Amino acid sequence: MTDHAALLSVAREAVAKATGIIRSMTSFSVAAKGDRDMVTDVDLAVEDAVREFLARETPEIGILGEERGHQGDKDLWWALDPVDGTANFARGIPLCGVSLGLVDGLKSTVAAISLPFLDVTYTAAEGQGAYAGEERLEASKATKLSDAIVSIGDFAVGEGAEVKNRVRMALLAELGGRVQRVRFLGSAAIDLAWVAHGKLDASVILANQPWDTMAGVLLVREAGGVVVDTDGGDHTVRSAATIAVGAGLRDDLVAAIARVNG
Repeated sequence: MTDHAALLSVAREAVAKATGIIRSMTSFSVAAKGDRDMVTDVDLAVEDAVREFLARETPEIGILGEERGHQGDKDLWWALDPVDGTANFARGIPLCGVSLGLVDGLKSTVAAISLPFLDVTYTAAEGQGAYAGEERLEASKATKLSDAIVSIGDFAVGEGAEVKNRVRMALLAELGGRVQRVRFLGSAAIDLAWVAHGKLDASVILANQPWDTMAGVLLVREAGGVVVDTDGGDHTVRSAATIAVGAGLRDDLVAAIARVNG
């Protein structure tokens, strides 16, 4: 049986170490990573340090990092984004974070997200609630899209981006006429953490890279929200998209997305 409390302590310490590195590296280089994507030496330094720490503390658990790939067990593994929101970070925009989730089979069971420049760490363990520091989180209770602030994930880059972004443009048009406000924050970790915190009523991320999403998915669920795929089915590590929302808006938001997908 997985000891969620002990592993949450490990996750919390891991993102604290990552936060220290991010704050200390005030000078860094930026390199291209494919079409309109980038990586900094901070991303690499953080991932290497966290990998080393996790290998020492939990050698039996695998790890998937955005920059270095998958190593070890593929049934129980850590999903790590060392700097989620690299484009923001590289330009001095403080909307970025470290995202670390423990994936057990198809779902996440432990999560820690640190926002280094907003001085907050979000944590959750399955069945134990979600927290910002010591504050227990509760997702939005909104029941009308017209009252909702909804974030949309980044537009796609790389192969197939033009086709993918037509859907995002249609989604923007659909939601823009129905919700109170639409936001683009540039960090899936923040999108999901803020849905859990009730700062956002929903987040629509038309992608599902585990390092981006799996920690935040658990936060939302433990805060009383729901996370689904575009068809309204429960989100898993294999889902194509990550739709996080307060329970009272689930049906209306899924219906809006269905209209876009036609």
